[in-house]
Amino acid sequence: MRTDSRASVRTGLDLARADGFSFLKGRRVGLLSHAPAVDAGLNSALGILTRAIGDQLKVVFTPEHGYFGYAQDLEPVSPGTNEGRGPRWVSLYGNCFDSLTPRGEDLKEIDTLVVDLVDIGSRYYTFQASMLYAMQGAFAHGVQVIVLDRPNPLNGTAVEGPMLEEGTESFVGPYPIPTRHGLTLAELAILYKEELELEGALEVIPCQGWRRGFYQDETTVPWVMPSPNMPTLETALVYPGQCLLEGTNLSEGRGTTRPFEVFGAPWLEADRLADGLNEHGLPGVTFRPVTFRPTFQKYQGKICHGAQMHVIDRAQFRPVTTGLAVLDLARKQGGDHFAWRTETYEFVSDRPAIDLLFGSDRERLALTRGEGWREISQAWEEEVADFRLQRKGYLLYEE
Repeated sequence: MRTDSRASVRTGLDLARADGFSFLKGRRVGLLSHAPAVDAGLNSALGILTRAIGDQLKVVFTPEHGYFGYAQDLEPVSPGTNEGRGPRWVSLYGNCFDSLTPRGEDLKEIDTLVVDLVDIGSRYYTFQASMLYAMQGAFAHGVQVIVLDRPNPLNGTAVEGPMLEEGTESFVGPYPIPTRHGLTLAELAILYKEELELEGALEVIPCQGWRRGFYQDETTVPWVMPSPNMPTLETALVYPGQCLLEGTNLSEGRGTTRPFEVFGAPWLEADRLADGLNEHGLPGVTFRPVTFRPTFQKYQGKICHGAQMHVIDRAQFRPVTTGLAVLDLARKQGGDHFAWRTETYEFVSDRPAIDLLFGSDRERLALTRGEGWREISQAWEEEVADFRLQRKGYLLYEE
């Protein structure tokens, strides 16, 4: 008989359900969530809350990709419809920056906002920004915020990448933290409230049984893909570095069955790229040459040449450093073919997308000067050390 060695972990939703949501008695409730937010039995937060409190649930706010998670990145989402029944649905990802924050008319219907979102532990994954903007809007209208916490699927010990610089905040970086921050959504909520000096009532329901060193597959918390190009935990593991490719004309593998793990362009040489990356001896990862044809987005229907990233030791793997190395080598091998993205990105048109993703123009300018990934990434070490000290007061879970 096989024994399940995974740690038994109950999310904030599991605990709230067991309590019968008694803390919402008599409250007019809003919910910021999406279909991937499920309990241990794969029941959605929306379904559970609807059954528990009925018509006390007044408004459902949905993040980027929509409630059901089928909208692609950068695709505006219109509100859902309840056909005159149940709570009203409000999209927090429309066609302008103002759409990212709940409107006063929506918040006037509620006195409590419950947040249950599936995050993947990377600064530019936008659900944590939606939480922050919702908190700011809620507090401004006297609405209490309750965050139902979930584990950071990439564990809560590893921290990596550049610190976002003040003045470069955006939807893919709403506050100065490193790229891979090692915090849960509830920990981020506490950090944001304290450091931004937000005045309002915040409560969190932490997970039970989670320790900071756990990856999600080491726990009983089920994996449900939180967005259309985040199918597996393996995808989430490489995402903190590979999302940087969104700031370039390289394909990050959208339109393939291995987004972010597969990358390339029509003008690259697969063998040369994979061999060059392997020669760098990046820890915990190896590269295999691939040829692929995206079915949508960059280079739709065109043959691309590049590499697939295979993580062989996730404890040693450094995704952000690896993503920087990919950019460094692809830029050098691509020559005049390589370009930084210039189109409007997440409602920002006056800064390159790559600067929003890195959190400043520092890395882009260094790469343009010809500096290598090793030299550039060394500057992150002190910033990460400082952030580890900064975040200590906000940690809810033990190592």
